[in-house]
Amino acid sequence: MHKTSSRLLALLSLLQTHRDWSGEDLAERLDITSRTVRRDIDRLRELGYRITTVKGPAGGYRLEAGTHMPPMLFDDGQAVALAVALQTAAAGTTIAEDAVRALATLRQVMPSRLRHRIDMLRVTAVQPPAARDAFQVDAQVLVDLGRAIHAREELRFDHTPGRGGSSDSPRRVQPHHLVTWRNRWYLVAWDLDREDWRTFRVDRIRPRTPTGPRFAPRELPGGSVSAFVTSRFRGNDGITTDWPCQGEVILRLPAADVAPFAQDGIVEELGPRHCRLTLGSWSWTGLAATIGRFDADVEVIGPPQLATAFADLAARYARAAHTPAPEADPTP
Repeated sequence: MHKTSSRLLALLSLLQTHRDWSGEDLAERLDITSRTVRRDIDRLRELGYRITTVKGPAGGYRLEAGTHMPPMLFDDGQAVALAVALQTAAAGTTIAEDAVRALATLRQVMPSRLRHRIDMLRVTAVQPPAARDAFQVDAQVLVDLGRAIHAREELRFDHTPGRGGSSDSPRRVQPHHLVTWRNRWYLVAWDLDREDWRTFRVDRIRPRTPTGPRFAPRELPGGSVSAFVTSRFRGNDGITTDWPCQGEVILRLPAADVAPFAQDGIVEELGPRHCRLTLGSWSWTGLAATIGRFDADVEVIGPPQLATAFADLAARYARAAHTPAPEADPTP
């Protein structure tokens, strides 16, 4: 039984490498017969893994996303990285409670050697001063809004105004974008009743079901989300956004990870693993260096001066990486 379980884990590890595998290749890698591969594939399917059969001369298998969470397999490095990320998320973020529960679940099933490493590592995430004004947002509300935006479906929700006001009547909108501005989440939408663009604080939104009919997206005033949001909020908090150098990039990070450290930048959610960041600085080199600190893949949207600054920094850093170490002092 132990040998069979180990073989199933090895098979699952191969299937998780995001490629198609022929039955012959899997059999060769695992040193088993093709018949055993077929039997093990059926066992993984019984556990909840959605493994489809790939058509072709040799046939094969592919691991697809399923409708629920099956048991997951992590190697040691992935497990430690996930635990560190959860410790960071548990420190004052909008998903802190869920992160704490997830970390406890992960720690419970870890082997003792990994649990010891995690217990020795205590991460304290210190939020910048601006993050103290952040408001807690229900993660499910973000998911519901993101789904309606992606599906281009009209949305109804209750919205509570600030300063102790009473709840407005249900709002009907065409949702367009989720953005963050100075550590607060906002929904940018076309208000159907007021026939105008509006921004709504997400922490004050309670979506209603079902969603409405599909709609054709309208063009935002200003030509972009960043221009629209900047025009709406400029001067409201006494902070200028008129930087002499302002650029726009796509970061391969979730918007929730970028927002607490974006200062007065605008973060637009594009998907679960990437976002658009609009940020300003006193110089193009300074702006490129600031964006580089996010330690993620960057795609420059514009302007060309920002791309040039990245190229200059890349050349400078490459020269620094090849600088020979100073010779040791021969004197005792």
